[in-house]
Amino acid sequence: MEFALKWEDVDLNVLAALFKTVPDLEIAAAVRNKPTGAYARRLWFLYEWLTGRQLDINDPGKVRAVAVVDPTKQFAVKRGALSSRYKVIDNLPGTRAFCPMVRRTKTLEGYTAKGLDKVARDVVGRIHADIMARAAAFLLLSDSKSSFSIEGERPSLKRAARWGQIIGEAGSRKLSIAELERLQRIVIGDTRFVRLGLRSEGGFVGMHHRTNNEPLPDHISARPEDLRSLVEGVTAYVARVVDGAVDPVVVAAAAAFGFVYVHPFTDGNGRLHRWLIHHVLAASGYNPPGVIFPVSAAILRNIDGYRGVLESYSRPLLEHIDWRAAPNGNIEVLDDTADYYRYFDATAHAEFLYRCVEQTIERDLPEEVGYLQAYDRFARGIQEIADMPADKIELLHRFLRQENGRLSKRARENEFAALTDREAEQIEALYRTSSEDKQPTAEA
Repeated sequence: MEFALKWEDVDLNVLAALFKTVPDLEIAAAVRNKPTGAYARRLWFLYEWLTGRQLDINDPGKVRAVAVVDPTKQFAVKRGALSSRYKVIDNLPGTRAFCPMVRRTKTLEGYTAKGLDKVARDVVGRIHADIMARAAAFLLLSDSKSSFSIEGERPSLKRAARWGQIIGEAGSRKLSIAELERLQRIVIGDTRFVRLGLRSEGGFVGMHHRTNNEPLPDHISARPEDLRSLVEGVTAYVARVVDGAVDPVVVAAAAAFGFVYVHPFTDGNGRLHRWLIHHVLAASGYNPPGVIFPVSAAILRNIDGYRGVLESYSRPLLEHIDWRAAPNGNIEVLDDTADYYRYFDATAHAEFLYRCVEQTIERDLPEEVGYLQAYDRFARGIQEIADMPADKIELLHRFLRQENGRLSKRARENEFAALTDREAEQIEALYRTSSEDKQPTAEA
């Protein structure tokens, strides 16, 4: 254990399992053997922190306090609390109820060095407020629709707009079980056939055998008796790491994927999992005010990678869970599985989410701003050719976009029959020139 703490990352899942097996006396003897040693004191702290049991060990005396987590190897809070009992600084990112760990890989270090939040603010700062407001509204609706699409749903425009409004409010209210239950009611819509609130029975993601209805799980959710502790752990984790200046994208990944692994509700978990990403980024001040990064749209474009990162933990976990089929087609977990959801490694999840955030900032945001600027250039140019109301200009632009810059014969003979051949040629040329450069440009 000392070797592991010295040369490897802190793996809370392994330590929690180990401490259930190794007798207290052996741990205590190991600490007493090197009472002032940095690794012995970290081991002592982690044992009591994970088990909730105190060891009979004397004060180590005057020694320099050491961090529980090496911040050069794993993400940790920057201002951890001094624990005088062990002479260590508790910089763990979470609490005993929920504390996923993320390693500082070269990939994550590369993303953090880019300062993508500053890149986004720079783009927004150079764009006219009206353009930016319209772009933000489109990106919000795009994220809402994409989040439903990931679940295989096609919501009405009204329902998508309503969920988009909720996404836009992410970060403005304190996170709690009650708040998540409120959001579940909104995202479900028709609640007549869904039991709301925390599950009261087992849960899994997968299928049923078509002949005997036996469950065929791809993922097994947390036991119902552990749900309140785990979800409260997620909310406490978010509060701790947001205040502790941990990288917001890393926090968002750990909290959101941890939530969806727990799967606390019978329905709505996936959309709430993606809402949690927005909540953390907004609460941390990562995205510019009034702008929501369409992370769900990026996830939808990378859907195979999304499923892969979800399964990177959930599939191997199946081998370690003892369960049986319940009479109603559900499952019943037979062993204690809570620690699997509390202490998973979220490194792959953070790398995936950072890739999606990068796409939204370097692709989606500039493209939407550039599109709106090109449209405005087109609309202004139309007024020099023909006096046309705004709705007609929008229809004209849509027809041109659908036909790659050409007005179809149908459009010329119906909605725009009043245009002369010369005007039609000018409009097609205007569309081409106004759309040539869709990169956003600075505007006063």
